[in-house]
Amino acid sequence: MLRKVLIAKIHRATVTQVAPDYVGSLTIDADLMDAAGILPNECVLVADIANGTRHWTYAIAGERGSGTMCVNGAAAHLVNVGDLIIVMCFGYVGAGEAPPPGPKVVLVDDKNRLQRYL
Repeated sequence: MLRKVLIAKIHRATVTQVAPDYVGSLTIDADLMDAAGILPNECVLVADIANGTRHWTYAIAGERGSGTMCVNGAAAHLVNVGDLIIVMCFGYVGAGEAPPPGPKVVLVDDKNRLQRYL
């Protein structure tokens, strides 16, 4: 049996752009991806704090230090620029395997710069 556990989270990031005509994904400042341990093309769940929508997509690296948090493709219709979102990444743990000690939770400021780890 495999169990799905939270391994990484970027908490209360601000949506900086929406791009409905893009093929899909969530563009995240590469520095934030590194800080949270999220890999390029890794599956992520995005929850919009403003309206409660949730959607699955994959992460792509944006320009380092840019603070980019751009929702692309059809999901761009679920959020607005300025909305606060939570980006979550999950992993699987085998039945006899010990789960990680806890998720890596990244807290950001209003410019999507790393403030601290929770």
